[in-house]
Amino acid sequence: MTDARRYRYPLRLPASLKETAARLAREDGVSLNQWIVAAVAQKIGAVETAEVFLRERAAGAHEGDLSRYLDRAPDVAPEPGDELPG
Repeated sequence: MTDARRYRYPLRLPASLKETAARLAREDGVSLNQWIVAAVAQKIGAVETAEVFLRERAAGAHEGDLSRYLDRAPDVAPEPGDELPG
């Protein structure tokens, strides 16, 4: 985190999440606030990394690619439990 400014944000957590986060923070030897900041940063990194990955994969797609894959799929009945409702 390069920006030194800090902002207060009133966070409402269900009691069970707060208790678990507090326990994990204690196990890590950090404050609950530090633990939550790290968890948010980790989630942001994961989402942004996934977005970049998916955009790069999509950039290599060509019109008709999906149709070619579907055309090669076998025409068989779904396995029990995989049927569409209806």
